[in-house]
Amino acid sequence: MNDYVPKRGLTNGHLMTVYCWGKPRGFAALPAPSERYFDVAAGTRVLAHCHWQRDPAAHPALIVLHGLEGSSAAHYMRGIAAKAYRRGFNVVLLNQRNCGGTEALSEGLYHSGLTADAAHVITELGRDGINRVVVAGYSLGGNLALKLAGDYGSAAPGSLMGVCAVSPVIELAECVRALERRENFIYQWNFVRGLKARMRRKAAAHPGRFPLDRLSKVRTVRQFDEHFTAPHFAFADADDYYFRASAMRVVDRIRVPALVITAADDPLVPAELFGDPRLRGNARVTVIVTQHGGHCGFASSAHGMDDEYWAERQIVDFAEQVTLLPKRGSDEGE
Repeated sequence: MNDYVPKRGLTNGHLMTVYCWGKPRGFAALPAPSERYFDVAAGTRVLAHCHWQRDPAAHPALIVLHGLEGSSAAHYMRGIAAKAYRRGFNVVLLNQRNCGGTEALSEGLYHSGLTADAAHVITELGRDGINRVVVAGYSLGGNLALKLAGDYGSAAPGSLMGVCAVSPVIELAECVRALERRENFIYQWNFVRGLKARMRRKAAAHPGRFPLDRLSKVRTVRQFDEHFTAPHFAFADADDYYFRASAMRVVDRIRVPALVITAADDPLVPAELFGDPRLRGNARVTVIVTQHGGHCGFASSAHGMDDEYWAERQIVDFAEQVTLLPKRGSDEGE
């Protein structure tokens, strides 16, 4: 996994990030997904786009979690799906609450540490007879994948074989501070534009529930979280939300195999976070920090039947490896 060589000309983190975000991709070999709705809480449904093998219970499942303001349609979500489906996985591309055009399905909002929905999906897949599951996420979704495993601790269901995180915002406060740097203004503007548009759609879908009087004053992600995310979930303020929702609080409790991939030139997630002893001291967690790769980028040369997206290949390789391991007993200790 340390063999990453960036695509020629993309040794700048910003260039890599923008290139991988903006380059069109096609997935002609990936069959059309089926829709599945999960009732994760009272008044709350989430939508997943799923690619099922012919006999789903005979195959492991990969649940994929997108980043902030993403959806199941994000290119990296479909890129992972194409690679995993070809290698025999069921693939569940899970939209976070209100994402992917689902504002009307949920009474509330979502936040970066809300792991209950993914946990619910794992339980539902178990009821379908799918007893080998890996969870992978990008950026915000990477934080969710790691926090999910940490929240479970030694009580993780036997079906959860591992988790994988690419460019995870593992310490939200530090990542928001990085986002506020002058050179990152375009990312901040793009995120805020999406968040504000989503709140307007949310208010239209649930009249009177979400006052928008403060929305015009929001210029940063921190301001959005201060005025909307934190109060909605009863956090004291944005800083309290960032602290409590960050996977770093619980990474030392992870008891399933975990893979973390990040880049030293990521403009949004400081690489020094991944030297934290809480992370490095956990023998279940493998941390790969590449010299290049940007944020959720990692374009390289094409490889065999796969395209140039190296991190997606690592996710599927990891998922293959851990689903071949003996299943953990439900009474496994520390």
